[in-house]
Amino acid sequence: MELTTFIFNTVMTVVYIFFAQRILDRMRLTDLQAMAVLLIALVGTFIDIPLIRNGITVTLNPGGLMLLAIAVYVTLKADTLWEKLRVLFTALGTAVGMYYLPLAFPSEPGLDLLYLNGVIAGLIAYLLGRSRRAAFAGAVFAVFLLDLLDFTHLVRYGAFAWWSVGGAGLFDSMVVAGFTGALIAEVIGEIRERWSQRRVLE
Repeated sequence: MELTTFIFNTVMTVVYIFFAQRILDRMRLTDLQAMAVLLIALVGTFIDIPLIRNGITVTLNPGGLMLLAIAVYVTLKADTLWEKLRVLFTALGTAVGMYYLPLAFPSEPGLDLLYLNGVIAGLIAYLLGRSRRAAFAGAVFAVFLLDLLDFTHLVRYGAFAWWSVGGAGLFDSMVVAGFTGALIAEVIGEIRERWSQRRVLE
């Protein structure tokens, strides 16, 4: 069973990285740049840099930080101010939707809410952004904002505060959300394009 699980996880990781590379390639990164980003993110996923001050623990995960930086990069590379603002609106709208998500999805055995949240954040981000860039960056920023909000609440009320910037790296809900949103935009975009071509031929 352990060998089967290992093989399954390995295959899923390879598939995930393959699709992630395709998505980054569609957002004005070259194949080499996309593979370099994913390689750095994958290696950085297994590294946590602790920062402790006044009883507050903050860890930096280079894997997650790399994808957060890419979200900032693709936003700044947008051609128009409206496209940049759309990323912002998508992030805020997705964050609001995600804030109430735990109420709709109670915790159950075997249900990983981290990844469920990431997938649903990606869906919301696409519905609001309607573009690869807005869906990817908006979802990443939204999950990051909610993590930051949770951390500030802990600090404010004097609870034991621990925050991981970048979380689980390449496999964090923040990153899953971004790639999910972009993948949905990619698939629907392809379907709409093929449908339009079919209508023209008819």
